[in-house]
Amino acid sequence: MRAPLTSLVVRLAELAPGLRVETGPGATGPYAYDASNYRVPPRAVVFPRSAEDVVAVVRACREAGVPVTARGGGTSMSGNAVGPGVVLNFSRYMNRILDIDVEARTARVEAGVVLDTLRSATALHGLDFGPDPSSHSRCTLGGMIGNDACGNRSVRDGRTSGHVEALEIVTADGVRAVADHTGLHPVDPRDGALVARLEADLKRLVGENLALLRTELGRIPRQVSGYQLHHLLPENGFAVARALVGTEGSCAVVTAATVRLVATAQASTLLTLGYDDVVAAAEDVPQILRFSPSAVEGMDEAIVATMRARRGPDSVTGLPEGRAWLYVELEGDDAASVSARAAELLGVLKAQGRLTGGRVVESPAERRSLWRVREDGAGLAARLIDGSESWPGWEDAAVAPEDLAAYLRGFRKLLATHELTGVLYGHFGAGCVHVRIDFDMVTDGGREVMRRFLAEAAALVVEHGGTLSGEHGDGRARSELLEVMYSHQMIAAFAAFKQVFDPDGLLNPGVIIDPAPLDADLALRELPLVDTTFGFPHDADGFAGAVRRCVGVGRCRSDAGGVMCPSYRATGEENDSTRGRARMLQEMVRGETVTEGWRSTEVRDALDLCLSCKACSSDCPVGVDMATYKAEFLHQHYRGRLRPRSHYSLGWLPKTSALAGYAARPVNALLRGPLGKFLARLGGVTTKRRIPAFASRRALRKALRAAKPSGPAKAILFVDSFTRAFRPQVAGAASRVLADAGIPCTPQDGLCCGLTWVSTGQLGTARRIMTRTVAALDNGDTRPIIVAEPSCAAALKRDIPELLGTEAAQRVADRVHTFTGALTDLADQHWTPPPLPDDVVLQTHCHEYATFTSHRPADLLHRLGVTNVDEAEGCCGLAGNFGFETQHYDTSIAVADLALTPRLHHLDARPVIADGFSCATQIDHLTGDQDTHALHLAELLDPNPGAQSTARLPDRAQLP
Repeated sequence: MRAPLTSLVVRLAELAPGLRVETGPGATGPYAYDASNYRVPPRAVVFPRSAEDVVAVVRACREAGVPVTARGGGTSMSGNAVGPGVVLNFSRYMNRILDIDVEARTARVEAGVVLDTLRSATALHGLDFGPDPSSHSRCTLGGMIGNDACGNRSVRDGRTSGHVEALEIVTADGVRAVADHTGLHPVDPRDGALVARLEADLKRLVGENLALLRTELGRIPRQVSGYQLHHLLPENGFAVARALVGTEGSCAVVTAATVRLVATAQASTLLTLGYDDVVAAAEDVPQILRFSPSAVEGMDEAIVATMRARRGPDSVTGLPEGRAWLYVELEGDDAASVSARAAELLGVLKAQGRLTGGRVVESPAERRSLWRVREDGAGLAARLIDGSESWPGWEDAAVAPEDLAAYLRGFRKLLATHELTGVLYGHFGAGCVHVRIDFDMVTDGGREVMRRFLAEAAALVVEHGGTLSGEHGDGRARSELLEVMYSHQMIAAFAAFKQVFDPDGLLNPGVIIDPAPLDADLALRELPLVDTTFGFPHDADGFAGAVRRCVGVGRCRSDAGGVMCPSYRATGEENDSTRGRARMLQEMVRGETVTEGWRSTEVRDALDLCLSCKACSSDCPVGVDMATYKAEFLHQHYRGRLRPRSHYSLGWLPKTSALAGYAARPVNALLRGPLGKFLARLGGVTTKRRIPAFASRRALRKALRAAKPSGPAKAILFVDSFTRAFRPQVAGAASRVLADAGIPCTPQDGLCCGLTWVSTGQLGTARRIMTRTVAALDNGDTRPIIVAEPSCAAALKRDIPELLGTEAAQRVADRVHTFTGALTDLADQHWTPPPLPDDVVLQTHCHEYATFTSHRPADLLHRLGVTNVDEAEGCCGLAGNFGFETQHYDTSIAVADLALTPRLHHLDARPVIADGFSCATQIDHLTGDQDTHALHLAELLDPNPGAQSTARLPDRAQLP
């Protein structure tokens, strides 16, 4: 009988005062999912800070009969990080590196440490942790231990179990112990008898099953399915720690681990090899392994095509001709010997006759680009360029590498028999194949097809001497199929092992032992279409299909690389990540735990700290666009209701700023005084920022006169609302630069992209504004439209066609260029800019980063001769209206502190480039009274900067 939730919460407060316990759908909704096909809503989520907290949780849950599921980064594809009771989130607080022993080459870490955090720390000593899953930027050591994870370099480094020296655990009855290579040891001597009894029971189990453990386990390198009890054999030293690796949290809760480190390679190189298909690639793997590579990774053409479609053709370079590819990494002590081995290997493979092309990738930038494609494989394969969806479930089977080609032939035939399509990638050098399949998990017939396929796939991999799982664990996806792989005696031995540690089935029930049916608790179901204002043209099921893009791979939980997700990086909270918000929206659409639909306050709160930066639409492998989802939600949530004050004061800024321009001087004076602060508070605007000075109509007229070309115009310079209201000098500078570059423009004033109404969810008004803008621009003129403000360019490029859904809107969008894009694509090839500084600091606007992926200001600056571009990789934090809103000011500054602020503290007289008005405003705010003013790229490149003086505004630093 389960105790009431309130009683459990009270008991937890008694046992661990101050322990953070979250209940209710707004807090627990995102934890109903991981990266698998399953949805299991928990009763509560607990955030321990110490092993003592974990003891308290386990004891309280044991008393109450409530299951416990340990969770790290929540990136499990097999469903072993979700559970119906209490979920222990280790990643939030128990994420400390406790010790690095350089001499012994070991590290002691808490279970919630992210792999990349450990690797960054050990790299300072020339050391690394060997296993490196593709999710290395957000997976935790605890999760890797739970699954016995491997990674891209498992050919060299094997599985996590091979790198574990000791585990600090909490048993199901709340006892702390240390498991190592010799047995179990109590942390508290008073628990000695209990731990000794556990150890004795394990030895008895091993003694009764010696032949079984020696013949059925440890047959191939990637045999992860089931429990790895062979580590307990006498010849293996009774290594309890390694036996617990891969138990998926079903036998003990790991709170910390001591792991072995490896030396960092002195030299490495990467070969990319092209093939007609993945089977041909697999045929060459045995030959490649003779050259002792550190990595042999494979993928098919669908992943590459999706990456190029989502992030631009230049996002994948360095691949030879082919429809499938292998990456082969070679390492050694010196570059010359590694290069010689690479050349020899390439020659041998060419002689084999299966290659369609091959090359050594010398450029570090190309290598990083190529590895990102492979690492994003799970997400890229989930939603392909044709809109089709694919799912895990059979994404982790492995065979011996020499059997891989034969297995793949049989596997592709099996797919065809069931009329299924699979996108293949994986660790070919270790015989491990990841595949996402277009299962229909919504209809009864589709689920039946999936069950039959999985049963036959299990039989096929066993026929080839393989394993159901090679690193992801069995979880809810494959535990039911373990009986296909193992004898009844072996299954009984697994159950006995679980019984020793967890006799009451408290820990992660339904996984490995007494499994739930593999088609139970599936997240997908048929949902009604949701009526929306945005069209969501790339998602077959509209809004429901759009939010379903999130499959939980969790790249948004990374602390570095790309821009997504600034609010998560600032707060560290799952609910503030793109994934957490998408899961809450999925819960809203389902209508089970979140029952108020568009009126849901839980969803509103989850979206509150979203900066609408749009970075997820580019950085997320499946293309989640949370800015658009938030705009739609706000529109529906406040339909017919009073809105937050800032929606009026900031959402209608294009209108109010146009009026202010007629009396700019008195308005600016008014805003400098006490009345300005009163008006700011009245409008929901923070008083901690200076309000930017409005430009006068006179300054605007002068700037526009300066922007008119002397001859025929080749393009239109769209004068957006921000440039018009606050920095008209940018329009003049942009016009002069474009003319100098051979692109004379005619200015187009008086139009608006509607961005501020979109970001505040006032979509009805936004559509009216956009309709007028499209009508004015789609007048038979086919010239390029160049926009100096990146956020407005992005709105014209993406928001207008998606919100209006008309051919006219798409025609206008097709003509839109950012200032950077125009100089990249349209400038005279002989154009030479004026002399430029050698070093600049750059803040790229998030909307430009996300929407115009092939035209980066940093690339243009390099091409124009700037030697060092120090780019603040991340959001500036202001993000349009977000950072001006009173309740968001602190988060805005915290986001800026991640990348931008440190650069501003070490400018050393370098100019700061920021094309986005909000970015420039944030920079001016952060630098305060320093003599620093962010420049638009047009101002840096202006061939006649003296002409700006007639249109320049009062310095923003002069305003309070």
